[in-house]
Amino acid sequence: MEESYNKGFPVSWDQMHRDSKALAWRLAEKGPWSRIISITRGGMVPACIVARELEVRLVDTICIKTYDHQDMAEPEVLKGVSEDGADVLIIDDLVDTGATAKVVRAMLPLAHYAAVYAKPQGRPLVDTFVTEVSQDTWIFLPWDTELQFVQPIVRNEHPGK
Repeated sequence: MEESYNKGFPVSWDQMHRDSKALAWRLAEKGPWSRIISITRGGMVPACIVARELEVRLVDTICIKTYDHQDMAEPEVLKGVSEDGADVLIIDDLVDTGATAKVVRAMLPLAHYAAVYAKPQGRPLVDTFVTEVSQDTWIFLPWDTELQFVQPIVRNEHPGK
């Protein structure tokens, strides 16, 4: 974790599914949507769940690179779209600093922007979200983590026991 992140928030596959479904419940009354555009890569899993729940069959992607592992970089558009976004639902896993959201909002000014998780800096750029976490929290998403052995707390505090 970068030094600016003081907390960790691990999200399991089950939790991601529940939170994505909760996002779909919130979005159901705001539609109908002509299509969903997922922000890759993080938005792909929630977009799949939301598309199923809202019975949206047309799903596309916007590809933007803003992270290199855990370090922020300038947003780089790898694949965009050319429309204004009317009746379009944008899905992302997380709005953090808002860097990606600003780029996407400029591309699709009329679209509805939804994220599963939101942090305070990015929250004003998203229309709908499920859970807010503090800015100094790193969200460990299930596709970025593996199960592994962790030393008991006592052993970490008293090595050699």
